Amino acid sequence: MLVPILATLGGLVALAWSADKFVMGAATVARYLGMAPLLIGMIVIGFGTSAPEMVVSAFAAADGAPEIALGNAFGSNIANIGLILGVSAILLPIIVKRGILHKELPLLVVVTGIAWMLMSDGELSTGDAGVLVLLLAVLLTWQIMSARQHQGDDLEKDVERSTGDRAMSKRAAWTWLVVGVVLLVLSSRLLVWGAVEIAESLGWSDLVIGLTVVAIGTSAPELASAIAAVRKGENDLALGNVIGSNLFNTLGVVGIAGLIAPAVVSDELLTRDLPMVMGMTLLVVIFGFRWRRDGRINRVEGVALLVLWIAYTAYLVLNPS
Repeated sequence: MLVPILATLGGLVALAWSADKFVMGAATVARYLGMAPLLIGMIVIGFGTSAPEMVVSAFAAADGAPEIALGNAFGSNIANIGLILGVSAILLPIIVKRGILHKELPLLVVVTGIAWMLMSDGELSTGDAGVLVLLLAVLLTWQIMSARQHQGDDLEKDVERSTGDRAMSKRAAWTWLVVGVVLLVLSSRLLVWGAVEIAESLGWSDLVIGLTVVAIGTSAPELASAIAAVRKGENDLALGNVIGSNLFNTLGVVGIAGLIAPAVVSDELLTRDLPMVMGMTLLVVIFGFRWRRDGRINRVEGVALLVLWIAYTAYLVLNPS
């Protein structure tokens, strides 16, 4: 039991560290290769912040543990909202810009609903996964075209600003890109192995271990980024990062895992976890809504989000089978 615990903890730490280095390296390499800042913000950073979830879920699906993959994706979405946005808003209230409130947040609600509908028959088939990946491609294309036509998109500005001060040499950028990818793969393999061993030893289901230990671990990079942004007074970045990460998790992470290994979707995921994902997403919309002006998620609302996440996680730990 000790070895799986150490493997899981070591995998989580290495995963968080390597994901940050991968994002820095990939963004800088993209700049040196002449990629437009818009594409860096929408694609490189978008994929990069969800790299832990993508790699972990891909290996979990390939290893015959698809419920860890699904739990990781949707558990990360819940942690992103409850833990990351909650903590960020408690430290400093979050500004919700009108553009994000009217475009990206409703889009996240719709995407969550589509994923829920596709899995409502109790199965994540290859066809369902293909639809999610196709929607991700369409979304990226639409976002890029829309932002080109309407310069100054709020989410685009936020994501670009989050990496604007990370300058490094070309050699260092390529080094961290390669090292980050290698460590992502190795740490993900270690994490999945340790998590499965712990789940089997404790009698926890793969779904619960994915929703808790694995999800919290893969959300660690976003939490670190959010806290760093708050310290700089740029706490609105936390919302942009969470929305982007949740979109990629729902479409890319779930889609890729389903393409690797179609999965049976448990009743618990359909009746407990997906409603929680949707409810937390709608709460962000409600908390942030203001008529004809920028909204704000205040400290009290941040506490509410954090308490909901703690209560949900506690319930899973006390009812792990």
